[in-house]
Amino acid sequence: ALVGPSVARKSTLIDVLPCLRTPQSGTVLFDGLPQCEYSTRSLRRAIAFAPQFPQIFNVTPAEHIRYGWSDATMEDIIAAARIAQADGFIQRLPQGYDTPLGEGAARLSGGERQRLDLARALVRRAPVLVLDEPTSNLDADAEGQFRDALERVRNETDITIIIIGHRLSTVQRADQIVVIEEGRVSQIGQHATLIEVDGWYARAFAKQQLERPVLAETQKQNLIPTDRI
Repeated sequence: ALVGPSVARKSTLIDVLPCLRTPQSGTVLFDGLPQCEYSTRSLRRAIAFAPQFPQIFNVTPAEHIRYGWSDATMEDIIAAARIAQADGFIQRLPQGYDTPLGEGAARLSGGERQRLDLARALVRRAPVLVLDEPTSNLDADAEGQFRDALERVRNETDITIIIIGHRLSTVQRADQIVVIEEGRVSQIGQHATLIEVDGWYARAFAKQQLERPVLAETQKQNLIPTDRI
């Protein structure tokens, strides 16, 4: 997991992986080999990406997932959806995987859109999955469901997940959390270790824990759809 304050250059670091940016110094290694030993095409084929705001057209769930791999069979699509915890709500749609979703997937909630797009990224079977703040616009329940989906990816595949996290509750279970401040790594460790030492992570986590009850009460009083906050 990559975390840190705004403009810490987390996304810039992610851009280096598929050669969208070139580092001025240092070396990026994949499985111990320098990045320059791979072709740009092979690197990009090895990395799947799911953005913070999924772009979903007025297509069916099957068609959207197949954007990740045009040759995917129906079995491939369903398998990816199951790992992404999306199969359940897709099956409940009027025509299942063949249901038109409406422009912007109006039939789905924010959490369902995120999990559908996760299935689109997973069907590629790329060895590296990059997620850019996938839960920052979800309510607590949808965030929990998305965390469960990530756990399933972790347990049932050998995919390396790299996640940029704004909500630290999303990254607590990461094998390694890297804190970036002003373009530099300031801390590395697991959640339990990082909250025990004074640093950006411990302070940010404590602040977010205090803010969560306030946000939940505000949502309840205003009756605002939580997937739109």
